Amino acid sequence: MNNPWLPQKHRILNIIEETDLESTFIVEFKDPQIRHGQFFQLSLPKIGEAPISVSSFTDSTVEFTIRRVGNLTNVLFDLHAGDDIYIRGPYGNGFPLEDFKGKHIVVIAGGTGVSPVRSTLNHYLHNPQDCRDVYAIAGFRDAQHVLFENDLRQWRQAAHFHTTLTLDHGEREGFQEGFAMNYVKDIPFQDFEEEYAVIIVGPPIMMKFTAEECMKNGVGEDHIYVSFERKMSCALGKCGHCKINETYVCLEGPVFPYTKAKGLVD
Repeated sequence: MNNPWLPQKHRILNIIEETDLESTFIVEFKDPQIRHGQFFQLSLPKIGEAPISVSSFTDSTVEFTIRRVGNLTNVLFDLHAGDDIYIRGPYGNGFPLEDFKGKHIVVIAGGTGVSPVRSTLNHYLHNPQDCRDVYAIAGFRDAQHVLFENDLRQWRQAAHFHTTLTLDHGEREGFQEGFAMNYVKDIPFQDFEEEYAVIIVGPPIMMKFTAEECMKNGVGEDHIYVSFERKMSCALGKCGHCKINETYVCLEGPVFPYTKAKGLVD
């Protein structure tokens, strides 16, 4: 990334329809320095720009899972493989995987919050030596809003993964009923001997109550990390749109230890 203010044109290699509202855009992008949990600013000329979390990446591609919710995304969903998109980034700190090495990893995500943790889970899927094991809880609104079917299948099949999938409403084979936080009690935190890290990503209210549920089950708040989704216009700490109190989410986040996140109140 040279000029951090200047979007660069990149080719869309493929678009995968996840649900009626969400699709994953696979974009040509050569940058081995992307960190799990970072975000980019995506734009189209004369349309607009929006921050989008990285849902996966390789040395030559980056993936964005996007929900169709406004002017920019409406136009994005009219694009096809071979078309160009403008991006700048990556921005933000990402998850501190170097601090998690050799620990039990717990990931609890809800809805589109599964997207920012997808690459982290796949890192541990393909690099089991980096952790002791993984406890993953992924919650979705209903069967029509389930994302990343292939990834979910791999997480369920991996020997070092303990994966729980939930639906807020409705039923589907292989999914539990209720909210993701309802299944925190099934994670054996008492056996982890302080060697664990908990990642929680989802809507703010979900992260709040899930963190509280974790602490009710013996989790120390210093073991918990959350990721904030904010309207980040510049991503460089200049516009102030993402500022909470004195904290610029785009610079210091979007990933925060819960010890700090609990004090970030609008």
